[in-house]
This record gives sequence, structure tokens and C-alpha cells, in this order.
Amino acid sequence: MAMLVSFPQLMARTQGFSLGRPHRFSVSPDGKRLLFLRSLGGEDPVRLLWELDLAGGEERLLGEPGEPGGKPLSAAERARRERMRDRSAGISGYSTDRAMRVVAYTAGEKLYVTDSGTGETRELPARTPLTDATISPDGAAVAYVHEGELRVINSDGSGDRALASPEHDEITYGLAEHVASESMERTRGFWWSPDGQQLAVARVDNSPLEVWYLSDPAEPTQPPTAQRYPRAGTANAVVELSVLDLRGGRRDVGFGWDDYEYLVDVVWDEHGLLAVLQNRPQTTMRVLSIDSGEVLAEATDPLWTTIVPGFPRRTTDGSLVWTADRGETRHLTVDGELVTPPGLQVAALCGVDGDTVLFTGSSEPTESHLWSWSATGGLRRLTTEPGQHTGVRGGGTTVVVSETLSAFTATCDGRTVGSLAASSPVVPKVSLLSTERRGLRTAVLFPAVWQRGERLPVLLDPYGGPAAQRVVANRRQFYVSQWFADQGFAVIVADGRGTPGRGPRWEREARGERIGKVLDDQIEALETVAALYPELDLGRVGVRGWSDGGYLAAAAVLRRPDVFHAAVAGAPVTDERLYDTHWQERFLGDPRVDPTTYEKESLIADAPKLERPLMLIHGLSDDNVYPVHTMRLSAALLAAGKQHTLLTLPGTSHIPPDVDLLTPQLRFLQDALAPR
Repeated sequence: MAMLVSFPQLMARTQGFSLGRPHRFSVSPDGKRLLFLRSLGGEDPVRLLWELDLAGGEERLLGEPGEPGGKPLSAAERARRERMRDRSAGISGYSTDRAMRVVAYTAGEKLYVTDSGTGETRELPARTPLTDATISPDGAAVAYVHEGELRVINSDGSGDRALASPEHDEITYGLAEHVASESMERTRGFWWSPDGQQLAVARVDNSPLEVWYLSDPAEPTQPPTAQRYPRAGTANAVVELSVLDLRGGRRDVGFGWDDYEYLVDVVWDEHGLLAVLQNRPQTTMRVLSIDSGEVLAEATDPLWTTIVPGFPRRTTDGSLVWTADRGETRHLTVDGELVTPPGLQVAALCGVDGDTVLFTGSSEPTESHLWSWSATGGLRRLTTEPGQHTGVRGGGTTVVVSETLSAFTATCDGRTVGSLAASSPVVPKVSLLSTERRGLRTAVLFPAVWQRGERLPVLLDPYGGPAAQRVVANRRQFYVSQWFADQGFAVIVADGRGTPGRGPRWEREARGERIGKVLDDQIEALETVAALYPELDLGRVGVRGWSDGGYLAAAAVLRRPDVFHAAVAGAPVTDERLYDTHWQERFLGDPRVDPTTYEKESLIADAPKLERPLMLIHGLSDDNVYPVHTMRLSAALLAAGKQHTLLTLPGTSHIPPDVDLLTPQLRFLQDALAPR
């Protein structure tokens, strides 16, 4: 007899019901073919590459690498996937030539090239371990990084050679440094020229950074892993840009690193080579033409300039596509002119197809819609159903990817890309509302069998940080919240000040002393829901969260025990000085200039105040929020004689592992919030 699988177990095994779902879409330049990644089932983590004929509907597997998940990942590849929050095996990414006929990808630490016309797949004898293999636009060669060395191999397997080799152990060529991949959304470190004869390459010198160590107590025979980490207020890696010729030539590009420490992005198109730069205080960001030295666009802000995903790009006629913050709206701009109206918040650039710009944005924070703009067609909204929508476009063909409160779909002109994802046995029943005072978008979930009049303890389930929204019209966001509700809680999820989706002024509420605002906003949402549902027992209020949400949860019981009666804090930042430069200095300033805000926002000194049950959870291999955050808070609690629960996860990074972490949290909260 088959054993029943619990929801927490199924949630872990399906990676949040994402396995088997198609993603990473690319449309061919003729608009006739679609490439995407998908595993063979809802519990299969090995993603494979597929091609869909958009005219005939025929779907086929483009090559099948042998044992794609059988070999351990290299440190560089593990780091790349960690920054991208990718827990899958198999193929995590791919690249194509200009015509999307030749495809390069890695799997099992091997490099493959597939001809989509013939279906022939061959393994290239590249050096391993390798990461970030990217094929040239002409399909003739593949560039990749091996142990910090940028190498190129011909697509027929010949001519493997080094283009740039590190001068010492702390230098890499072709890899994104930590702050770029973790805080600037740049995961690339090299870029092909349109003709496939040159590469722009980032040279990163990590030697100025502090050395931090991670060790696994479960493996005492293994030495600690040394890593370079850019703690707030300390030195950044030195990033330089060079242009390398396949024949061996090299031209170093000076972009003024002393004034602009951050290389935000590089774009190389038929109009030339661009670099996007940002200064250390993040108050200025500019788009620089490397060819002419001309500043094509510049943004300034007394607090910080925002990096918007996907921008900038150029249309076929060379028009620069970027964004501009004006008052309460983030606009789309083309050659400096605003082309979107006030109130429509541009969220991300999906791509440019000829002279058509595809982007996401919305005037309602709980939704994100797909839009297009062109000089001839103007501004068009392509989606209508409340939800989170995105897409890709090529050759005039647009693929729309939608997640709503009812379904996930990926469609093109009425044709659906099949999903093999497992179905969740938990069906979220979400009510979305706004608070009266600040209009905080709030989601409320009750037990599936609950009837009015029955008293319920309350669980707040926020993120609360400036990196992401939780209150969106997307069913997948609420599976875990509904499961907790079904265990007998009224669950409230609220997005407070500083969260994305409501424009630049709202986002900049995250500047300075923030935790007081964040807690006030959660309390406002709690009081709003309690006024609508008097069944909520405000004498039994718990809160749980991960990362910034973990910080919020720990702060809730330490600083507002009058409201919050128990907390589960996963991977929390407890000492603000121990997180990275780009992220922390954006919101808290430079601690070398003024450490006051860092001291006020950190939680270690609050340890003696603890009077509520607190569970701390942390992965011991977390190189984003290092375990030192939880260990120092735990030590301070012990020194103050404050009982707490500590759950450590050996070998686990910042991404929660594929094990049941929900049941221990549930048991802790049920006990802490039980009627006395």
C-alpha cells in the first residue's frame, strides 16, 4: 500500500510545485519556433531543453545529455545557481546563435551543442569544471569560464583555448562578482560582440575583500571554505572591463572605476558597446557608450537610483530604451522621452523585437501585466486577467506567461505550452484587500472548513523587505499560507512600505530606520483584518518569515511583544553591518560615514528583551545571509538567559532545502500559541 505524502513533503519534492513547469522561453527571429526548459514531471528536478513548432504544434526534445544530474556541481556553478535561486538539476540555462539554430548548454558539468535543424547533439571537449557557457551570435564558438579563466572552444569541438587567465587566485575573468549577482541582478561576466569576433569581459579582483569562512559541522574531515565577502562599509571587488579579440588582441576599457564602483550591466548590439555604471552611494547611474565615451543617459537621486531588470536596450533604429522616475511613477522612456502615463509602474523589460518594446508593469500593486510599445503602434496592454504576467517576443510573435489565482498558462496565439507540474492538494482561498490608512495590500486566508464565529489564532506570513512582493494575484504565492490556515490559523500576508510595485516614492520609504515602519505596517494590516473579522484572537498572534521576512519576524517579538506572541525567523539578518555593500548601503547609508542607523536596525542588543517564544532557523552553508547572523543572536540570547529554539541545517544554503521545514514550524507555533 502506497504511503500518503503530506503537503509539506510534496511541497519540498516538487520545489514549490515548480518542477515540470516550462520556463526560460526564447522565440526564434522568424517567430516560428519556441525554446524552453522543462523537466519530465512534477517531482523530476532534471530540466531538459525542448523546442515547440508554433505553427504545427509539434513539440520535441532537443538532445538529451547523459546523466545530467549525476556529477556534483563546481563551486562556481553552485554559486551561479544560488544567486539565481535555482535548485534544479540538468540544464539551468542555455544560449543560442542569432538565428536560434545552434544551442549551447551545460549539464552534469559537460558542454553540449545542439543543431535544432538536424536534432544532432554533440559534447564538446571543454575543460571542466565549467560555468556560464554562451555561444557566439554566429554559432561558430562557445565561450565559458573554467577556474576563473575565460576560454573559447569552436562549435565543432576544436580550438579550445584561453582568452584571459587570472594573474593570481583572487582574480577571475568572465564571472560576476558577489554584489553584481546578488544585489544588482547581473549574473553575466562576459558579452559577445554581434559579429562573434570579440568579447567584452569583466576582470574581477576580489583581493580587497575580507575573507569569510563557512564550515559544515556534519562533515568534520572537510576543511572550511574560504570566501571573499563585501561587508557593508568595507572594500568592494575591483571590476574592470576589457575587450578581447578571438585572435588574441586585448583592449582595456577605462570607465572611471574610482568614481563608478559598480558595473551594473553591459550591452553589445549592432549599434555598439554600452556599459551601465553606478557610483558607490548609488545616487548616480549612467549609460556610457564605450566606443565614443559619450554619456547616453544619466539618472540621479538624492537617496538612490533604481536598477530596473532588463534595462537598457536599443531598438533596431538605435533608440535607447530606459526608465525614468518622475514623482510617484516609474516611466518607460525611449531616447529620453516618457512614453507611459502617470500611475503605470514599469517593473521590468522583457525584450526588444525590432522597434517593439515588451515590458511588464501595472497601476495596481497586486497585479503585473504585459505591455508593448512601438512608435507606430503606441502603448498596448496585452493581458487583462488579474495576475502576474510576463512574456517573450521574437519575429513579431509574443508568448505570454501568466500566473493568476486560478492557473498557470504559457500561450502563443491560442496555442498552449504544456506543463507537467504536480497539482497542489492545497487550494488557496485568498481575499485581497487594502488598509484604509496607507492602502497596504493585504491577503487574508482562513481554514477551508472554517465557519464564522469560531475563534482563531493569527499568523502573519510576510516578507516585508524591498526585494519582493508577497501580496499578488498569483495562486502559487499562497500554497504555504493556505496550508497553515488549514491547520487552524487566520493567516495575514501584508506588503508594507518599501516593497516594490507602488512606485519610486513608496520604494524609498525603505531608506534609513526601517524596522519601525515595517512593524507598524504589519500591525496596521492586523488591526484592519481584525476589525473585519472579530473572530481573530489578538491574544495569540504569531509571525513567520525567511531572510528579510526572518528579520521582520525576530524584530516583531523582540520589539513589539505587546502585539506578537511567537515568531519563526528563518535566515534572518540580525546584524546589519554583516550584509553586503550594495544592498545595505542603498538603504542604510555607508557605516564608515554614519554607523548609527546600522546600530539601531540590528537586533543583537535586543536579546535581553525577549519574552516571547522564538524559533531561529539557518542553513550552515548560507553564503548570502551568513550563519553568523543567527549564531550571534542565539549567543546573545543565551548570555541573557533567554530560552529559544534553534534549528540549524547542515549543508544548506540561503535557499530552503527540499525537506519538510514546515512541520517543525507548525508544531512550534501551535505550542507557543495554544490557549493557556
